[in-house]
Amino acid sequence: MATGKSFEELFNTQQKKLAFFQNLILAAVADRQLDEQESEFLLTIGNRLNLSAEDARPLVDNLSLLSFVIPEDGLQRTLELQTVIMMVLQDGHIEDKEYQLCLEYARRIGYAKETVDEMIDQLSQGEQA
Repeated sequence: MATGKSFEELFNTQQKKLAFFQNLILAAVADRQLDEQESEFLLTIGNRLNLSAEDARPLVDNLSLLSFVIPEDGLQRTLELQTVIMMVLQDGHIEDKEYQLCLEYARRIGYAKETVDEMIDQLSQGEQA
């Protein structure tokens, strides 16, 4: 994604990093299970955000209380939606709960169902290449 801003510039505060990671955790457990690919993807993103296990522990410990955190920045919204979709594609298919979660997140950040479907098509084709 060519935005002119780096990942580090978009997620330049601990609060933004944790909010983004929280959204990914919610996507990862949308189907009530966390498989190995999803777990590895979370670790990769957590490392890229420079989050420690101690940073993430409160999120995991309070999973039932979490809800999506909507970013203010438009580029961040797009990147987060793409990453949430990448998360639900980690096991090779999207469960209905995962799809509905993507649609809900997209709706809350101002994107239409068609955008979600396009991103799913593009990202799933990218994985197959």
